[in-house]
Amino acid sequence: MAISTKHDTWPALPFADWSGTCATLHLWTQVVGKVRLALTPWLNHSWHVPLYVTARGLTTSPIPYAGLTFEIVLDFVSHELEISTSNGSRRRMALEPRTVADFYAAVMSMLDELGISVRIDEHPGEIPGAIPFSQDRMHADYDAEYAQRFWRVLVLADRVLKHFRTGFTGKCSPVHFFWGSFDLAVTRFSGRTAPRHPGGVPGLADAVVQEAYSHEVSSAGFWPGGGGADSAMFYSYAYPEPPGYRAFKVAPPAAFFSEQLGEYLLPYDAVRTAADPDSTLLEFLQSTYEAAAECGRWDRAALETALGRPGVPRAIV
Repeated sequence: MAISTKHDTWPALPFADWSGTCATLHLWTQVVGKVRLALTPWLNHSWHVPLYVTARGLTTSPIPYAGLTFEIVLDFVSHELEISTSNGSRRRMALEPRTVADFYAAVMSMLDELGISVRIDEHPGEIPGAIPFSQDRMHADYDAEYAQRFWRVLVLADRVLKHFRTGFTGKCSPVHFFWGSFDLAVTRFSGRTAPRHPGGVPGLADAVVQEAYSHEVSSAGFWPGGGGADSAMFYSYAYPEPPGYRAFKVAPPAAFFSEQLGEYLLPYDAVRTAADPDSTLLEFLQSTYEAAAECGRWDRAALETALGRPGVPRAIV
């Protein structure tokens, strides 16, 4: 029997206790993510912009620049930001309480020192009324304990979302962290195009939203809270929303449809305190996907397969 340790136990993440740190981290990740956005060719559905969960934090993954590559990592174990290049150069700075303006200036200075010339849009995306990075001296919180707890939740959620992803042979996104909406997500596609999205997302061009939702999707992930929500949630939604979707019976019992947000939600604490958190989350992911697939008349036989197992090739019938 596996022994539970600090690293495989889902930690408590009460939003009220780290809301300031969460807001600051959201903006810091936008600075880092926008560097990748500025230098990376466009990929369908904005898949060129997210960050990725690592064994120590979040990374941009390698970014091409002038014959080299570089990577920016937010390390929540040693609590530092590191920029490293393929020619062996690197710069580091501590993750500690500092304003967004100071963080932005420090990141830009480190890039300049490494010979990487990049300018980013200073206006945060998907945050109504946000302050430009270089002017934001309001957000400066960094609680190392809660930053690390947040990362641990991402590590555990990433594991389950990746396992869930193996049960689909159709087009599916990577599991990735979107710094605009500050959530970890995975998206399945029916293979059919969708009606043009109306847009209207604060701080995000309509053309970006419309390209992201150019095809029918069932998307699910983890969101730590904020924007009026006082707790962390797992979520799942369909675009376009098919008839009957909201009335579909989903699991586990703690899951519900939010009329305000137009998506299914499962409180993080319902997963964290479950006897088997992984299975509870998988149940939510599968049942809400089935709501989209059944109500939307997806070709499930052509798109689905059994969940993957290590070292066992998928059987072809």
